[in-house]
Amino acid sequence: MDSSLTLSLSHTNSDTHDLIGTYFLEQWRLKSKAAVRKSESVMGVSENQFLMEIDSEECEEEKEELPTELDTLNSSGGFSIVGSDKLSVRYPNVNLHGHDVGVVQANRAAPCKRLVYYFEMFVENAGTKGQVAIGFTTPGFKVRRQPGWESNSYGYHGDDGLLYRGQGKGEAFGPAYSTGDTVGGGINYASQELFFTKNGTVVGTVFKDVKGPLFPTVAVHSQHEVVTVNFGKRPFVFDLKAYEAQERAKQHSTIEKLSIPQNASYGIVRAYLQHYGYEDTLKTFDVESRSTLPPISFVQENGFAEDINVYSLNQRKVLRQLIRSGQIGDAFGKLRELYPQIVQDGTSAICFLLHCQNFIELVRVGKLEEAVFYGRTEFEKFYKLGDYDDLVKDCAALLAYEQPQKSSVGYLLGDSQREIVADAVNAMVLSTNPSVKDSRECLHSRLDRLLRQLSSCFLVKRTFNGDQGEGFHLHRILTSGRKG
Repeated sequence: MDSSLTLSLSHTNSDTHDLIGTYFLEQWRLKSKAAVRKSESVMGVSENQFLMEIDSEECEEEKEELPTELDTLNSSGGFSIVGSDKLSVRYPNVNLHGHDVGVVQANRAAPCKRLVYYFEMFVENAGTKGQVAIGFTTPGFKVRRQPGWESNSYGYHGDDGLLYRGQGKGEAFGPAYSTGDTVGGGINYASQELFFTKNGTVVGTVFKDVKGPLFPTVAVHSQHEVVTVNFGKRPFVFDLKAYEAQERAKQHSTIEKLSIPQNASYGIVRAYLQHYGYEDTLKTFDVESRSTLPPISFVQENGFAEDINVYSLNQRKVLRQLIRSGQIGDAFGKLRELYPQIVQDGTSAICFLLHCQNFIELVRVGKLEEAVFYGRTEFEKFYKLGDYDDLVKDCAALLAYEQPQKSSVGYLLGDSQREIVADAVNAMVLSTNPSVKDSRECLHSRLDRLLRQLSSCFLVKRTFNGDQGEGFHLHRILTSGRKG
């Protein structure tokens, strides 16, 4: 072979290995960062709980600061007195003018990267006129005006049951409410609607035409009125969980109405099993699909070449099984025998992943002295490179704890860490297929790419709604499916 061609192929292989190895190292780093955050709140829980929470990190609802109390700084002067608990409001005076309103916003805007936000107000005393109100207002709202009287605000008023939204004239909406009643206000980000409740029942909805942040707001406007706000520290009168489940069911119903050819969905699942080397499951899947009436045929569409995924299927199955069972030395041996080009560079990312996992397996079975010796022998060359020092430290930290599974590096002892290594090796083997034109094809199955596209679509939809609404969370969908 021409020397220049040999050099070119060498560079190509190196670039491929770097791309795949770097990707899986970053997956490890993401898991490490998630573990550090989790360790602050779950220290002392069981290993299974800890690892389960780590695995679901990417599916967790996006963290946002929630309203917790009423804002005592931006008040309406002497027309409202906020209690020491910062959750109750009293109107102490006789109102002489229409603008003598006691209005109080929450200390934070309603969180918006979710399906629904909701809060409640209990009317302890409706006072002389019952002019209490609940609603939502924007930053800078005039706190001497009832919610709904000014533009970009909404208010459900107790004395007449009318809804006010941006003007002084109300519209028929729901029943009036008074002493002893609990009313609530919510934002449905999926439908872009506000909804209000009375004593646990939805009384009506209104389109939310404000894209910016909205603050939960309450108002009192006649002598002796007293209301108390619940931002979620206590159970709501309204069944919020049931409401959310109902809204998700609507979404699922819309999706289920879409017609997808059966062979298309089966083809995606089949490609997933092929990609990750689940050969035995694939054989069972094929047998079952042929036994259906009518049998499901797998016709390759859109130019997808199946031979990319079936390449070295049996070898990839064996390698995955070895890694998942902790037999890293045997996996190394198989790679040297079948794919020496993958491990010929002893300082490559894939070799680093395998050596780290071998060290972790020694710690797993309590062979600590052997682990120390192995770490000193194998980690030094990686530590000197500087690219892996943070991950080397994570591995070494396992030796510092009597119960490492309960530490911030305990995630390394979970099966999910084995999966990262197994997926990396699987991708490296797939990349040795001469038919592969772009090594990025080896990183993800078609199902993975479909889910990533779905996540992107959710984020685009959220952008159109003023960056409001939840993202796509596969973990939550699978969990809700199991509960159902």
